[in-house]
Amino acid sequence: MAVLYERVALIGLGLIAGSMSLAMRRAGLAGEVVGYARSAETREIARDIGLCDRVCDSAADAVKDADLVVLCVPVGAMDAVAREIAPMLKPGAVVSDVGSVKRTVIDAVAPHIPDGVHFIPAHPLAGTEHSGPRSGFAELFDDRFCILVPPEGSDRTEVDRLAALWRGMGSQVDEMEADHHDLVLAVTSHTPHLIAYTMVGVADDLRRVTDSEVIKYSAAGFRDFTRIAASDPVMWRDVFLNNKEATLEILGRFTEELFALQRAIRQGDGDHLHEYFTHTRAIRRGIIEAGQDTDAPDFGRKKAKSD
Repeated sequence: MAVLYERVALIGLGLIAGSMSLAMRRAGLAGEVVGYARSAETREIARDIGLCDRVCDSAADAVKDADLVVLCVPVGAMDAVAREIAPMLKPGAVVSDVGSVKRTVIDAVAPHIPDGVHFIPAHPLAGTEHSGPRSGFAELFDDRFCILVPPEGSDRTEVDRLAALWRGMGSQVDEMEADHHDLVLAVTSHTPHLIAYTMVGVADDLRRVTDSEVIKYSAAGFRDFTRIAASDPVMWRDVFLNNKEATLEILGRFTEELFALQRAIRQGDGDHLHEYFTHTRAIRRGIIEAGQDTDAPDFGRKKAKSD
């Protein structure tokens, strides 16, 4: 593909930023990728592994003369970062982000964006439980969705160019309004993560089940909970604090459903349980048919190689 942005600045150098750098390099989408991370150790690792073409020691230096700036920091850090880089943004540049909450990111970042600079929030629906500069890989976004949340009045040419970048990195691209995005993600991501954290915490509290038994006899369900619950605690703390209303709404609905299932189990209502599980199974089939997971044995997991 052709170069879409001559210089891209990535602020934050974890899983998403690292994968973006590698994916852009794979497809030849950027003339130069410049990076910055708050931690000196992270910057040093990024330099050592060649994660970016250049790693700067300040966010302001990183965004200088950049055509595209992507904020890849926890949601709670967006305001401070936007405030820091604003004076160095060149006219005509595009500022985007990868936060999994959109309304509070818009409220935090938009007031700092200078006239003549385009702000187009985004959220790639891709990730793993790993974090840090060594965790990225070029294929992370392949066949996954990236949602763009352009504010009203956004320059259509710039929105289309950012969409082309994400498609070039392997994503499918949709657009969505910010509040609807936050509600959708509360259902599909935020509440499931909270439930996973809770379930792993419950297992830790059940002292009648020893730690060794939890580890040795983890069936697929609990194993998947522990994978989700291993995600970056700073990022998820910020997600829940910044998507409070939507998450609480979905948690309330979840509690109602859980009480109904408890009643069915207590009363031996097998018909209700069978009907409920049949419906949820159909949702799983829909996810597979949409290409967002696999029905391969063991969910397509690669077997660990023996030493």
